[in-house]
Amino acid sequence: MLRLEARPEASRRMRYLSPLLALALTLTGSLILFLALGKDPLTSFRIFFLNPVRDLNAVSELFLKATPLMLIAVGLAVGYRANVWNIGAEGQFLLGAIAATGVALYFQHSSSLWILPLMVLAGAIGGGLWAAIPAFLRTRFHANEILVTLMLVYVAQFLSSWLIHGPWKDPQGFNFPQTITFSDSALLPLLIEGSRLNLAFLLALATLAVAYVFLERSFLGYQMQVSGQADAAARYAGYSASRAIWIGLLAGGAMAGFAGMTEVAGPMGQLTESISSGYGFAAIIVAFVGRLHPVGICLASLLMALLYLGGEQAQQFIDLPSSISKVFQGMLLFFLLASDLFIAYRLRLDGAATWRKLLWKAT
Repeated sequence: MLRLEARPEASRRMRYLSPLLALALTLTGSLILFLALGKDPLTSFRIFFLNPVRDLNAVSELFLKATPLMLIAVGLAVGYRANVWNIGAEGQFLLGAIAATGVALYFQHSSSLWILPLMVLAGAIGGGLWAAIPAFLRTRFHANEILVTLMLVYVAQFLSSWLIHGPWKDPQGFNFPQTITFSDSALLPLLIEGSRLNLAFLLALATLAVAYVFLERSFLGYQMQVSGQADAAARYAGYSASRAIWIGLLAGGAMAGFAGMTEVAGPMGQLTESISSGYGFAAIIVAFVGRLHPVGICLASLLMALLYLGGEQAQQFIDLPSSISKVFQGMLLFFLLASDLFIAYRLRLDGAATWRKLLWKAT
């Protein structure tokens, strides 16, 4: 009795309701999952979703966790709007962290105020250069940027591992794979005394504001959007496809590299093997849940940060693995993709046709 019917045009209302519907289904699914795992659903729900925002210190940790997600996702959104699919932000994040660490180690005995700006610049350049590899291969040899960016993630991981196990390893670090702790001049200043929230959060908000102007109010941002929505129209208007590819990948790489810098110069204070918690991949979900819009990305990054912290709370209080947060990330993406179906389609109740078939069979 129910059938899918193509809409005459995409539903603007469902485009914005879809993430809310996906969130509601994820929350409902979480209750079912907790029950299936033998945990009290309401208690588990409170620990997972409410504990991470119970006080000011918890909220500051939420903002801290959301910062790299904001930066990476807004960079990816620039490319995704032009159908430039950068899947390797994780590797670009690592290269930004490596480049920023190199600056911090070189100036480890200096107290200059220029160290942090240099680290920001180095992080953005490091991530941007890593993204320039698939940009060049795509524009010159028509290589698939999805595969190239993804494969470069593993190269970046091996490079990072080699550095912290080799030339950058802390000789006083009791054989742990990590660099020396950065000097105070290479650390981002704290925003709230007694917390770990630092200046990177304000920089991320400022980046979202700049991205809004670029994506929604600039002619170049309009060109990127037209290239993604109507490639033939973009070519007819004379918009450069190669330029869209370069801008999309470099923006994503630079923002991911900047995010890597904020981690090593922020809560980590050094380069270690656990520098990334999968931010580069989680930011892809953030970008799409946020509808590739800076305001939506801000809200979606807070939601994703809540899932990360909720996993840590679940491990501590109800004896669940912290990786359960990845289960909820997957549920959120699954329900978002399912809900997005109704942007272009709608359900129709085909009752009259069904009754006619039943009467025909009866006679």
